Amino acid sequence: MSPLSGFLAVIVFFTAILVAYLTKQFQNENLNYSPSNQMKNTNKKVKTIEKEKVVAETLNGRFAMLGLIAAVGAYLTTGQIIPGFV
Repeated sequence: MSPLSGFLAVIVFFTAILVAYLTKQFQNENLNYSPSNQMKNTNKKVKTIEKEKVVAETLNGRFAMLGLIAAVGAYLTTGQIIPGFV
């Protein structure tokens, strides 16, 4: 295994650890999207946002940003977006 492959493997490992930690933190986070926090004079026809959907969209956005950072990092280190493919 080349030194660059080892370095990329270490980066992927630390990224996976970070993603697992952030996922756990977001699941434990108390979000203020519950229907009990609505104002008294609001329209009852307004749909409330479920907590799971908010967490899912937040994680989706964060994973997309991690993917962009990984693509930029791969391009800077190897000159290719997907290393190994021509």
